[in-house]
Amino acid sequence: MTPREVLALLEQRGAMLSGHFVLSSGLHSDRFIQKFRIFEDPPTAEAVCGALADLLRSSKPQVVVSAAVGGIIPGYVVAKALGVRDIFVEKEAGVPVLRRGFAIAPGERVAVIEDVMTTGKSVAEVIEVVKRAGGELVAIGAVVKRGKPSLPLPVTALLDLPLRDFAPDECALCEQGTPISDPGSRRAS
Repeated sequence: MTPREVLALLEQRGAMLSGHFVLSSGLHSDRFIQKFRIFEDPPTAEAVCGALADLLRSSKPQVVVSAAVGGIIPGYVVAKALGVRDIFVEKEAGVPVLRRGFAIAPGERVAVIEDVMTTGKSVAEVIEVVKRAGGELVAIGAVVKRGKPSLPLPVTALLDLPLRDFAPDECALCEQGTPISDPGSRRAS
């Protein structure tokens, strides 16, 4: 699946929103990607995440790890396509942890999967859990990379879509009084 095809799919599924949004990172933007419009259709989710799995196959992960909530579906579908285990990180008392009996064996090869990445904060939290468990980070994958995250490995993304983000105190849309929407799944902390 080419980047152009991914973008067309986002647009066809109504996932590319325009307006004034507060992102999970706390930044503001005039564009938002409502990725669940892709994941609500299982064949579309399988096509998109299967294409991401193909890009990550050469890293030979043994387990896929993602962050709850947004990364659970793409993590699962990528893991299924790769034929490996899938687990996810949740927060307990505000701290990212493995729960539900999930574990990463020391030295186990890990691919961290994200749906839409802006700052990389969720992925960095997942990577920290992987490191504490002794896992070996071999790949970071995202359906869409919209920012320039600083992470220990390059991000493999189906679509690299730089979009403008603003600090809340530098947001022209706020200055204009444009109503703001908060559609994200993780709040800034």
